[in-house]
Amino acid sequence: MVANPIALGLLKTPGQMGADIVAGEGQPLGIPLAFGGPYLGFFATRKQYIHKMAGRLVGETVDNRGQRAFVLTLTAREQHIKRERATSNICTNQGLMALAAAVYLSLLGRGGLRQVADLCYQKAHYAAGKIASLPGYSLSFEAPFFHEFAVICPKPVAEINAALLEHGFLGGYNLGQDYPALRNSMLLAVTEMNTKDEVDALADVLAEVAHG
Repeated sequence: MVANPIALGLLKTPGQMGADIVAGEGQPLGIPLAFGGPYLGFFATRKQYIHKMAGRLVGETVDNRGQRAFVLTLTAREQHIKRERATSNICTNQGLMALAAAVYLSLLGRGGLRQVADLCYQKAHYAAGKIASLPGYSLSFEAPFFHEFAVICPKPVAEINAALLEHGFLGGYNLGQDYPALRNSMLLAVTEMNTKDEVDALADVLAEVAHG
């Protein structure tokens, strides 16, 4: 099972739902976006399977000469760079990210994590309702969601995102790029960091774009 760690502040744990293995992205745990990284992931399993967890995973591939080759996967790349041969100091540094996540969780505590999860849920559903009520917009799906939802737009997503950027908003992801059936659908995320005023302002711009 793959889980959003913040959502687990409200939902049953993967273990309670019968999962033997759980993995996920740890970026929501106090890690800034930082233009795409560094982030951290988490991986856990039931106690009886701990000794089956691999410390190193070796994958088979083909090199640029077409020859069979083996590579280590799921390991930090800086572990395999000799200091004298390194050309930069850029590295993933999962240790630092894990420490930041641990500090974030320790400061929030059990009650704080639940409060953050509740804020994400309530604000995202407020935003979804607000946007879906605009002429020309509707939700792409009726299934339950946590803090991400898809919206069908009256115009191409690229055009809407360009207009949003002019007003200081980073628009949603164009789902039509990956799923042709979701043409003109935009994926939006709302978290505890977004205020009601920001959501209302976003809705105002979307309404303006639809009539433009």
